[in-house]
Amino acid sequence: MSEVALRSHRDLKVWQIALDMTETLYRTTADWPKSEQYGLVSQVRRAAVSVPANIAEGAGRRTSGEFAHFIGIARGSLAELETLLIIARRLGYIEEPSFRAIMDDLFELGRMTTGLLKSLSERR
Repeated sequence: MSEVALRSHRDLKVWQIALDMTETLYRTTADWPKSEQYGLVSQVRRAAVSVPANIAEGAGRRTSGEFAHFIGIARGSLAELETLLIIARRLGYIEEPSFRAIMDDLFELGRMTTGLLKSLSERR
């Protein structure tokens, strides 16, 4: 990713995939028990939104170091999401096929953010 090629966070594949995952999680959590509206549903949605939001905010910063900081926050949100989704699966709120597909996306985003961090650290 060269600085000239990146016009916007919207150009980043990692941001696009994170946005798709967020939409999927909003749709998935809509069917969870109403008793979880202010519990797991809210936590999953906030953590999901945090991933593309922090990627976008980092991309809008001036330095590679600042960008890396926000990618680190996005990675923390991915770990939080993994934990919340495991809890939801254990409680039976999400079926195994949906759980696996979302986890695959989480792991892919983890790999992509790791690669982005490596790229950013090489620029310093």
